[in-house]
Amino acid sequence: MPINPVPIREDATAPGRAAELADQAGQSSQADTGRDQAQTIMIRPAPTLPTRLYAVGRLYTRGKLDSRERLGRSRRWLGSMSRWLTPGLGIKRWFGLFAVCSLVGAFAFLHLTWTGPLHFAATRWILYLNKLTDPQVMPLWMVGGIVTLLALVGAVTSMVMLNRSVLRATGNDPSTTLDTIHSVRTLSRGPRVVAVGGGTGLAKLLGGLKDHSGNLTAVVTVADDGGSSGRLRESLDMIAPGDLTDCYAALSDSPVLARLLLHRFERGDGLEGHTFGNLLLATLSEEQGGLQGAMQDVHEVLNVRGEVFPATTSPTALVAELSDGRTVRGESQLALQKGSARIVRVRLDPPDLPALPAVLEAVRQASLIVLGPGSLYTSILPALLVPEVAQAIRDSSAPLVYAAPIMTEPGETDAMNLGDHDDAIFAHLGRRADVLLVNSQPVPLAVVDRYAAEGAALLGSPGLEAQLRKRVRYAPLLAPGLVAHHDPAALAKALLALKRRN
Repeated sequence: MPINPVPIREDATAPGRAAELADQAGQSSQADTGRDQAQTIMIRPAPTLPTRLYAVGRLYTRGKLDSRERLGRSRRWLGSMSRWLTPGLGIKRWFGLFAVCSLVGAFAFLHLTWTGPLHFAATRWILYLNKLTDPQVMPLWMVGGIVTLLALVGAVTSMVMLNRSVLRATGNDPSTTLDTIHSVRTLSRGPRVVAVGGGTGLAKLLGGLKDHSGNLTAVVTVADDGGSSGRLRESLDMIAPGDLTDCYAALSDSPVLARLLLHRFERGDGLEGHTFGNLLLATLSEEQGGLQGAMQDVHEVLNVRGEVFPATTSPTALVAELSDGRTVRGESQLALQKGSARIVRVRLDPPDLPALPAVLEAVRQASLIVLGPGSLYTSILPALLVPEVAQAIRDSSAPLVYAAPIMTEPGETDAMNLGDHDDAIFAHLGRRADVLLVNSQPVPLAVVDRYAAEGAALLGSPGLEAQLRKRVRYAPLLAPGLVAHHDPAALAKALLALKRRN
């Protein structure tokens, strides 16, 4: 607490204090005899006991906080340094080579100076270093060791600063370099996962998996004929880009780019209703004469973590055959025209569609194939109806996992249970899922009631047959909030656990 100085005159009445002030005044008069001995002297009163305790407490607290801060910085620095030693980064080998070469170079230079024309310089350098210490206090060889260590620290520091300068010059942030290297090196060793489907369910799955692996391939349905995708299909005779855009946004390393891809224009003649990502894919497709030739450009421009491919690059339409004999053409019309009938089968028109070679190669190399989550008849099965894709999945030795939805789909999977989903996949693909991954977390009643008002219900699994029951696996997959969606992180964790178990 601040204390204001108090003026006290030389003729103070307190005996002890007056004598002290008189001595001070006498010394001042000896130094300058022309100065008045009755001058005013400004001093601070003696601090009280509470004041002293307060000051001591402040100093103790400040020192304690400083020590904690220094300890925290040291721990963070050690943690950062230890991350450079993580296996697989490709850093330790080069640092070790640098250390070995530096040591060999030091001995070689010593040999050069001691046996060559610089012998006199080496002698004078040794004599100079010997003057820096007393042999009785520190051995002479320790001086050379300290200088060598300082030189090594200086060399490493210069390398670090050089790298920082190069990174800044190329537009990279040096503070995130370690995270980038660690992410790329670690994720490159992740499992090879092929995810098949479309819609927001597939995008959520990819968003959860991208933190565990960089070897992701999304095979996306392109039969959507509604909204922005439908308008672009009709006007440009191209495949539907909507689900591709969602997957690109999910796999993007840039939050800004992901937000831009999903931005939907709310005004503008001809732009209203379109997303920026759909327009970008339409532009690249138009420039390259089709999306197949533009796929490499798309991946380079968007810099996604993994790959996203359409199930086919040829425009196609979804056709559903209903139990009452009717046929519904168009994905967007299925829920509107289905009524109380049941979907017997879906197909593509035209049926014989080519698949991208990159998709077939990804399926052949996959260590895990995931169907969904998503709408069964309008997101998952259309991607499996491309003949070459279906054949590659049937021939693959990788485990096939079906991420079952939490709720039924109004106008699509009404009154269907888990066994019905399994039968539908087998009827269209020709292979049953090795594992059916089902949510085990209770859905709040408020969420169930809200979905019931829209015609949806919890996906049931009553009376499962023994063969099906053996293939069902349960995990807590429900996302927080008033929705019945899969949590991306929980879904990825459950799938990777299945992969390790298999």
